[in-house]
Amino acid sequence: MKISVEISYYPLHDEFIPPIKNFIDRINTYPGLVVRTNTMATQIFGEYKEVMNALTVEIEKSFENPHSVFVMKVINADLEK
Repeated sequence: MKISVEISYYPLHDEFIPPIKNFIDRINTYPGLVVRTNTMATQIFGEYKEVMNALTVEIEKSFENPHSVFVMKVINADLEK
């Protein structure tokens, strides 16, 4: 099943841009995912298990930074097209 995810990352500390860029760079390394980033959020498209596995790994890495917040919408459709 294809899904679409819109995700925003909010590191709650002064140096917030490097962790956001790092998260986006890491999620872009997954070859099965299509990633689109804009100023408000990142959209991720792909197969359910691939997207959710990548998010599980990368959100956990981001949570190594204290006080990190993710806001996410998941849609059970491919909205990339």
